[in-house]
Amino acid sequence: MKQRFLNSLVAAIVARAALGMSSVLVPAVALATPTDVAAEAGPQEAMVDVSRRLFAALDGNRAAIRRNPEAVYPLVEQILLPRFDVDYAAQLVLARHWAEASEEQRAHFIRAFYTALLHTYGAALADATADRLKVLPFRGDAAANQVVVRTEVTRATGAVVPVDYRLRRTPDGWKAFDVVIEGISYVRNYRTDLDSEITARGLDATIKRIETQGLGAGAERTASR
Repeated sequence: MKQRFLNSLVAAIVARAALGMSSVLVPAVALATPTDVAAEAGPQEAMVDVSRRLFAALDGNRAAIRRNPEAVYPLVEQILLPRFDVDYAAQLVLARHWAEASEEQRAHFIRAFYTALLHTYGAALADATADRLKVLPFRGDAAANQVVVRTEVTRATGAVVPVDYRLRRTPDGWKAFDVVIEGISYVRNYRTDLDSEITARGLDATIKRIETQGLGAGAERTASR
């Protein structure tokens, strides 16, 4: 179940990058800085804007990325990171442990959490191409502080997978903080895994483990205790 969720999240990120792709590719250099449109637009429009720019950047750097998959990391940081609320996502993942953590521990966890996400899913974008995605009509209230942008991803097998993106309004525009795939939230998924590990081993030890082993090892390590 764990690996299936991870694979689905990778597929969702890849598919989301294909959303609204223009037939005219814009040079990646011109796409490195977030646009004012994304900051001022509604939640769905902001996601479309970021997706267009990310996919164009991937296409513009395809050869370099295939030679060195780590070349995708700067693109993800420059284009996706400004629209991803890392601090809020990390706070939700830590849950009760956030209140118990010092400012230094919080900052340390945020860095480790983001780096692990980047390394886990960033490399999967190396071979990302425009694929099967359907953006469903927006049903939320754009005046609300949190909304859901709904999509459907069709896998190579023909299976249709619902993928929802949870966003919240910030002073810098709408930012995503969670991905829900087939009803499974990645925030809730990691929160469950890390809660057990932090309770058993402590926050500092868990952060060190994430830094060296990534996010996926926590559940297996805790389950073996």
